[in-house]
Amino acid sequence: MKKVSRYFVLMSIILLSGLMISCSNGGKNTPKAKHVIMIGIDGWASKSIPQANMPTVKNLMKNGSYTLQKRSVLPSASAINWASNFMGAGTESHGYTRWNTQIPDIPSSVVNEHNIFPTIFSILKEQKPEAKTAAIFDWDGIKYVIDTLAVDDVMLRYHAGYGKEYGEGFGDPFDYIKEAIDYIKNEKPTLFSIYFGALDQAGHTYGWYTDDYYRTENILDQCIAQIVQAVKDAGIYDDTIIVLTADHGGINKGHGGMTLDEMLSPFIVCGKGVKKDYEFKEAMMQYDVPATIAYILGLETPQVWYGRPMTQIFE
Repeated sequence: MKKVSRYFVLMSIILLSGLMISCSNGGKNTPKAKHVIMIGIDGWASKSIPQANMPTVKNLMKNGSYTLQKRSVLPSASAINWASNFMGAGTESHGYTRWNTQIPDIPSSVVNEHNIFPTIFSILKEQKPEAKTAAIFDWDGIKYVIDTLAVDDVMLRYHAGYGKEYGEGFGDPFDYIKEAIDYIKNEKPTLFSIYFGALDQAGHTYGWYTDDYYRTENILDQCIAQIVQAVKDAGIYDDTIIVLTADHGGINKGHGGMTLDEMLSPFIVCGKGVKKDYEFKEAMMQYDVPATIAYILGLETPQVWYGRPMTQIFE
């Protein structure tokens, strides 16, 4: 009887210790990694992936987890979908309803202290004020949906190239990413978002799935390779998760409406603790992206978010 009593006492201590640890963490998830590099590609259609000359991206897929079935929210347009990529909910909650919305077209269902629907950047700053954050983008529409007041360093660099000589008046994308590379090496940010508008411009200018579209994919793949190398050079690769996401595809030189060409875009995750060469089949929407990043960083998500973390991609 004494042995049995001792066993129950020991088990009670173990369970109580676990409860105390859980309470001390405020119920938050245990972080999966210390750093997230979020790479966004506008106009990146899942349909293009099999034919794409993107060896870096395909290597990330082989060494990580991915789906080509992530769906846009409707009506599908750039600002709406990028808002959902950062805000953890769809347009009926965050209020962005047009392609270049600068303020919500309908009132957001809730706003944070910066008078904007909660973003991944704002909840990170609220819960981990010491976290270093940054965003670089070449389309000003992004600045209206990331909550710039919650980001330490915001870098808007117009038009990082597309098409045959990087386009009419457009810059070299390799120059565009130099600042991002230096930032990663020097600052080792907790969350860094890098957005490319070049592929969307190629689609609208030359057409989706044209030679120029695929050429632009290859240019961006080379840029991604340099970003991955910068993470390694910074000495944080082993504690970093790289997230690639997009907003929509297209048909000919325009959006495809309610078609799968328009609706489906890639989601690729590679890094610490992520399953390798794993294509997951569960349904995924744009607003599941920030929920997944919150899960990686051990953040609690706002009640108004209904995005779900893709927890199945982790070992």
